[in-house]
Amino acid sequence: MIAKKFRLTEKEIKKVFKQKKPFFSRYWIVNTRKNNLQYNRIAILLSGKCTKGAVNRNFFRRKFYDTLFDIGLEGGFDLVFVPKKGQKFDFKISNDTKRFGESLSQLYTHILNNS
Repeated sequence: MIAKKFRLTEKEIKKVFKQKKPFFSRYWIVNTRKNNLQYNRIAILLSGKCTKGAVNRNFFRRKFYDTLFDIGLEGGFDLVFVPKKGQKFDFKISNDTKRFGESLSQLYTHILNNS
């Protein structure tokens, strides 16, 4: 679990979707919005369609937060990560886990460099 100050509430996620600047990768759509803070606030939206079962969904949510905290959270953006339609993630398949982490870190660094 991440600290509350780094998380986005449902109301804040809706604001990001209204005032978004999208970034795209092969697996992700990331909606960004400037905030007036010294750090980024992040959210990931994983549905039952892309991750079957709560264990699988929570595994990838933890992997998501670990990956982004390794890179760092300075920057001043609100970020909402959404997997592209048709993406499937299964923690039992090691290739999915590796692809998940690599694609997130590449996209996150791209966002910070181009915003």
